[in-house]
Amino acid sequence: MINFNVPPYIGKEKEYIEEAINNHKICGDGVFTKKCSAWLEEKTNTSKALLTTSCTHATEMAALLCNIQSGDEVIMPSYTFVSTADAFVLRGAKAVFVDIRPDTMNIDEKLIEDAITKKTKAIVPVHYAGVACEMDTIMDIAKHHNLYVIEDAAQGVMSTYKGQALGTIGDYGCYSFHETKNYSMGEGGALLIKDIANAETAEIIREKGTNRSKFFRGQIDKYTWVKAGSSYLPSELNAAYLWAQLSEADTINNDRLSSWNRYYEGFKDLAKEGYIELPFVPEECVHNAHMFYIKTRDLEERTKLIEFLKANEIGAVFHYIPLHSAPAGVKYGRFHGEDKYTTKESERLLRLPMYYGLSVEEQEKVISKVIEFYNNRG
Repeated sequence: MINFNVPPYIGKEKEYIEEAINNHKICGDGVFTKKCSAWLEEKTNTSKALLTTSCTHATEMAALLCNIQSGDEVIMPSYTFVSTADAFVLRGAKAVFVDIRPDTMNIDEKLIEDAITKKTKAIVPVHYAGVACEMDTIMDIAKHHNLYVIEDAAQGVMSTYKGQALGTIGDYGCYSFHETKNYSMGEGGALLIKDIANAETAEIIREKGTNRSKFFRGQIDKYTWVKAGSSYLPSELNAAYLWAQLSEADTINNDRLSSWNRYYEGFKDLAKEGYIELPFVPEECVHNAHMFYIKTRDLEERTKLIEFLKANEIGAVFHYIPLHSAPAGVKYGRFHGEDKYTTKESERLLRLPMYYGLSVEEQEKVISKVIEFYNNRG
């Protein structure tokens, strides 16, 4: 069976976890947490990076830092994971969904401004498949209307837009280190903070509303509860697992890019003949091969292709059900404008096996079976 996903594993994860245990430090903010945070800051050139228990929690922290409140509106695509909306809905805000671009599956930057009202507080671009949204336009709109920009870069570690790391362009950026991501700590994430002036407040929120981080740095002689917060700090064991992969980030990235390029070359003829559509990466974007997807003709064809691949022991899956069509989406959000592409394109998209260590032989089987499916259909 060729699995859809295999969590990344370099080989030093157990060693580092054992080291954390031997250090008698398994809660957060130990040696490995600090190493991961420093790596993120250096790699992305951001002012401050804080490991979190998930990308969801990183986004919740961003919502708190932006003082999102009941009655506010936050603009985002409907084609995204529920966490993008949950973080703001929990604060009492309404999710305002706008349509996506059919080429990148990202929010259509040309539709954002029309969705802005007096209640709008923030824009949340989601960098689908690690391919950047059109951030220059989005940042210009945000500046003109005095709005926050919170990048959902869950899939964007090691991706860039015009040379700038995803997650560092807006006010805040949110990464995921879930087991399905390029780099994993099982469950985990990170919050990237553009303005260093906001770092101390972020640390307080992350440490249950206390100034504990300042205490451990020796800046104060005791710590106390100073504002509302929560427990967003991951275990040192998770950070140790992640550090093994961040240490070999380029190796993992190059392996995935090789797999992505092999798929792209293997499916070129099918795309030329009009059977499928392939991913599009704008010239100004450098992606991280987070996923490889194809687009079928319609939902019926995609369903049959998934069944065919499953019968041949290949795991392939579709992705999000658009949030505006979900029960909670109806309750907590609204779709602004026409749903021209969100639903239609989501029903065509099919994700193929993609993970670190995917072998050439496994890929060749996937490619050959997809081609066989379309050959059989004439």
